[in-house]
This record gives sequence, structure tokens and C-alpha cells, in this order.
Amino acid sequence: MYFSVTIPALFVAACDVYKGIMNVLLALAIVLATMLVMEGVAWASHKYIMHGFGWAWHRDHHQPHDRVLEKNDLYAVFGAAMSIGMFAVGSPLVMGSEAWWPGTWIGLGIFGYGLIYTLIHDGLVHQRYFRYVPKGGYARRLVQAHKLHHATSSKEGGVSFGFVFVRHPARLKAELKRQREAGLTTLRETERS
Repeated sequence: MYFSVTIPALFVAACDVYKGIMNVLLALAIVLATMLVMEGVAWASHKYIMHGFGWAWHRDHHQPHDRVLEKNDLYAVFGAAMSIGMFAVGSPLVMGSEAWWPGTWIGLGIFGYGLIYTLIHDGLVHQRYFRYVPKGGYARRLVQAHKLHHATSSKEGGVSFGFVFVRHPARLKAELKRQREAGLTTLRETERS
């Protein structure tokens, strides 16, 4: 049987494959960029909202307790709302012809950051879901940095407001010492040594 394909048809097919690959790469780039931006959003929210006017919700996160949930967990509802909102904005089922296609991928990036945050902060650092104490590497650095964040007993001062990218613990300790000596923060009794 004779099979005949014209050069223009092959070119059109190759262009369609290329467009498909580029669309996937663009979507992946949007998801990854959103996840990176969300670390900045989380840092700013943590420093200026949670340790500012939102301290009433965040305070119990800095105090020892044996409850399963904290008021602080309400902040996760805002992250979920941002993700769901962007999924809706990107959905033709919700927005019809007004759907903004990057919205879906931005929503997925916010969701991905929320998942990483939950696993690192709530799981690894605070051990709400599993018991694992890292002995070394970046996982240990994440735990140490967040423990230094919790060394303060008030909303003022403090270090390490990010959740995924953290500075070296020695630098954070030096910064806490500087803040304490300047009267900018109050350290917990166990951290004053």
C-alpha cells in the first residue's frame, strides 16, 4: 500500500508538536516561578502580618501546647483561597470565554508551595505529621533556622521568616544576639545561654 504525506502536512504536524512542547514548558515555568514568588509572599506575610497586626492568630504557634490545631492554621485557609481563586480564574468551566489560562498554572504553583510548606514546616520542623530529626544537610539547616525563629517570645524582632530558603544558623544566631543586645527582641529563657 502506498502512503503519501506531503511536506506541508509534515511541517504542520511538526509545528503542532513544537507548540505542544512549548505550552508544557511554559506551564511548568509558570508553576515553578509561582512557587519561587510564594516564598517571598510567605516571608513578607510572616514578618509583617503574622508578626504584626495578625499576631493574635500567630501567637499560639510560638507557645508550647498540646492541641492538634492552632489559630495560626487559619492562615492556611488564605493560601488555599488564593490557589482556588487562581484555578477558578483559569477555568473555562467557571469563567467561560473570560478564563485566563495562566491562572490554572499559578493556582497549581500556589498549591505546590503550600504542599512543600506543609511538609517542611508542619511535618519536618514541628513534627505534626511524622517524627524525623535530620542529622545533617539542608533539612537540618531548615529545622535549626526555624528553631531560631521560635527562640523569641514576642512578635518583635526575630530571624528566619522564610520557610524554604534559609540562612546559615550561625548567621541567624549572631543576628538574634545583636537584636537582644539592642533591646529589639526578647529571647525565651532556654535560648539565653
